[in-house]
Amino acid sequence: MCFYSRSLIAALLIVVPAAGFAASCTSQAAMAPEVRGTLASIGEQLSDAVLRQDTSALQSVLLPAMSGQWEGIHDAIENAAPLVKGGKVQLRNMYLLDASSLTAPSDTQFFCSNTNGSMTVTISMHALPPGKYALILSDANGSAFAGQMGFVLVWDTTGAPGWKMGGFSARQGQFGGHDAVWYWTRARELARSNLPWAAWYTYETARYLELPVDFVTSPNMDKLVQEQAQIKGGPTADTFPYSVTSGDRTWKINEVRLDASLHEPDLGVSYESTGSTDPAVLRTEAIAVLGAFLKAQPGLRENFHGMWAYASTNGKVTPVMELPMGQIP
Repeated sequence: MCFYSRSLIAALLIVVPAAGFAASCTSQAAMAPEVRGTLASIGEQLSDAVLRQDTSALQSVLLPAMSGQWEGIHDAIENAAPLVKGGKVQLRNMYLLDASSLTAPSDTQFFCSNTNGSMTVTISMHALPPGKYALILSDANGSAFAGQMGFVLVWDTTGAPGWKMGGFSARQGQFGGHDAVWYWTRARELARSNLPWAAWYTYETARYLELPVDFVTSPNMDKLVQEQAQIKGGPTADTFPYSVTSGDRTWKINEVRLDASLHEPDLGVSYESTGSTDPAVLRTEAIAVLGAFLKAQPGLRENFHGMWAYASTNGKVTPVMELPMGQIP
């Protein structure tokens, strides 16, 4: 099983704090009409192919340099099927990214401002080769999960010049009919109610639902992250390993994260296991850990759907089970 309901298959694209400066971004409104029209047409065709699960069409426009990644991209497209099913394509944003003046692969940031300069979106890429790129974000309006998609295009000159697909990501935009704004509002309420852990992970849920990719930040996203960081008593990197007790046994939790594997707002809890391979023992252990964790942080119970238990032994992590909150003692 996968740990997340999204998959980004673009080895050259990840979030980075540092950046090169030999790059520029043109936002959608500032593009030349013919460029905007071309990218919009490509974005609509790619998004529609994902909705129709036409993997052959998508493979035909794959960047040749990414051919070795096709199996992973194919999986990402298939995983997107339930997220976009029943939806109608609507383009959200397009960005034209020019890094052709780079002299070598470089960590690069693109600052994409609107026409009056009042808002800037930042796109961060790691070890980006010189070239021209585009980012297209689209939505499957009307789909049950409010599916959203992100496509990275690369201007390919290895054959006939043209745009080729270099990366794809899909993510749901709602949990149970609630979008990022709803969860952001709820996170503020929880923070005011002195439920720091519940507030922190609810902010994390809002972040997850906001965009289909992780390498884009906006003023709104920056504000959300700042609010999340100001929570007192919430989980931080120094919090883990986090110890919980059940009976006479103490367990060490190494990580807690949002887990949308089942398209629900679950929390994934990774803990140090005794190492047993007996399924019954693993299940009993997992229930004990999850129950002890909820007793330590009761505010999580009513704000999330359930929990995944991940047993960790000598660095190997094994998913054990998912339980709705009502089934955790």
